[in-house]
Amino acid sequence: MRGQLDGHRVAVLAADGVEQDELVEPRRAVEAAGGTTELLSIAPGELQAYRSDIVTADRFPVDRLVGRADLDSYDGLILPGGTLCPDRLRTDDHAVAFVRHAMHIGKPVAAIGHAPWTLIEAGVVSGRTLTAWPSLRTDVVNAGGFFVNEKVVVDRNLVTSRSPMDLPSFCAALVGKFTQHPEVLGRF
Repeated sequence: MRGQLDGHRVAVLAADGVEQDELVEPRRAVEAAGGTTELLSIAPGELQAYRSDIVTADRFPVDRLVGRADLDSYDGLILPGGTLCPDRLRTDDHAVAFVRHAMHIGKPVAAIGHAPWTLIEAGVVSGRTLTAWPSLRTDVVNAGGFFVNEKVVVDRNLVTSRSPMDLPSFCAALVGKFTQHPEVLGRF
């Protein structure tokens, strides 16, 4: 994978309560492929990560507030899960607008676990096929999306996976998608 993402800059949008492996492993995959990542959030300082939503894990420094980030300076967007992280992001206008804009202009977006909650809040899953943590099935369907139970699903510019168990497939798919030029998809 080395060199596939040379010169690529990828935004990772997360908040307190992020699932640690869903934050760390995709970043590691991008960096192993030669890209760089920048951690965006809705609050300055550090993020508190968890394992399985209940076990306190590591803290990670926030590089930039999402409300001050310029989407044009990134080649892709990663949305890690954990129950608390996307629940916090979907209530933040800046985070939702950033995700909506990324999807509307066709930036590659990769979301895992509960992260599709933010996509649903942004109004961008209608007509899309995706996967997520199993409890999001009804949310995806109610938002007009098609839910499938697969390790990884790629639908145009969107890559989705279910859980940390799917991280190898998710990371390979997102690196592959981030190496492609984004499609301009227009409005949904």
